[in-house]
Amino acid sequence: MLAMVVANSSLSTYYFSFLDKYISFGVHNFQIKKNILHWINDGLMSMFFFLVGLELKREILEGELSSFRDSLLPAFAALGGMLVPALIYTLINHGTPGANGWGIPMATDIAFALGILYLLGDKVPLSLKVFLTAVAIVDDIGAILVIALFYTEEIAVQNLYLGASFMVFLIIGNILGIRNTLYYALFGIGGVWLAILLSGVHATIAAVLVAFTIPANRKVHTGLFLRKIRLMAFKIGHQHDTMPLNKSKLSSEIEKITLLTYDASPPLHRLEHSFNSFVSFVVLPVFAFANAGVVLGSDVYQQLMSSVTLGVVSGLIVGKVVGITLFTFIMVKLRICHLPHGVDWPKIMGVGLLAAIGFTMSVFITDLAFKDEQLIKQAKLGILAASSIAGVFGYYLLKGNGRKEVGSLE
Repeated sequence: MLAMVVANSSLSTYYFSFLDKYISFGVHNFQIKKNILHWINDGLMSMFFFLVGLELKREILEGELSSFRDSLLPAFAALGGMLVPALIYTLINHGTPGANGWGIPMATDIAFALGILYLLGDKVPLSLKVFLTAVAIVDDIGAILVIALFYTEEIAVQNLYLGASFMVFLIIGNILGIRNTLYYALFGIGGVWLAILLSGVHATIAAVLVAFTIPANRKVHTGLFLRKIRLMAFKIGHQHDTMPLNKSKLSSEIEKITLLTYDASPPLHRLEHSFNSFVSFVVLPVFAFANAGVVLGSDVYQQLMSSVTLGVVSGLIVGKVVGITLFTFIMVKLRICHLPHGVDWPKIMGVGLLAAIGFTMSVFITDLAFKDEQLIKQAKLGILAASSIAGVFGYYLLKGNGRKEVGSLE
């Protein structure tokens, strides 16, 4: 909202000129030069994709996607929620300059979708929250693959090989049990990310790949950790009862507990926890402010009626609802899967609407799909309109359905 206000005020000149300022990094003949907008989208957003990679790995190892049977229904629902929007957009824009934007309505903004769902509290069952989480996670995997496979320009193969060799070092480090995050930062940022950035493949893909090499195992297993903690707590309590510990001795014992807790926490979880707040409260707001500044001129009606805008709006709202509901219906009717406990078809449609909120990923793909400023503007207008409509209607559909369910129980 702030970006829209600034972009359509007297500050717009400063806003766009600031984002277009070039910053270079490097030494001597080796220089990487990009404007601030590109550093935000290629550099800062790599942190977001790194966090996405960490979350994906955790979910695959121990979360919603760890069981093949449990992940089958949301995986197919997400597949429908990607294919149908892309098809609708392509039907509307086939043969036009905006045809390359088919990937824009495929994406779901997991933060907004889950945020709105959690506002409903106990009006929706926990199983629906789990279902939407799994759908959004699979959707993220799909968006990452689409970016890697279809929105990559010319590839410098030598740099890609160099990035692959650094990935080997990271994988070896994982196998050898290296848990020092500095090791992964050195080879991940200075090696994989930089090499892939120079290769032509989008640098954010490197962040996801690096995230998958972060160790997820504990140095000290839970059982041993609990026994040691109980023993240390007993010793501190016993010593305190007989002779109160001085501050130095107490600090030393607490430090031992801190180190033990550190060893019992996987690097994957530690990094996910440490990155989460920074990404949520710095990276994503900066990205949104830098990318959502659409100038609404006198031709705003024509822009809203353009094939790109209509394709994005139709793809997100109609495509997501139809795709997720239809593919879920097929899987249930074929008796391959069954609906989660407490979930009915209006709730599945509500999930489809919330999945139509495509802000972050959709805006990101827009900047990869188009070079023409008019097409970018039209796509972003479509994303903002569709996400707003989907969020409001999804919220009230699920809220109304939840009330009916409570009434019927009474």
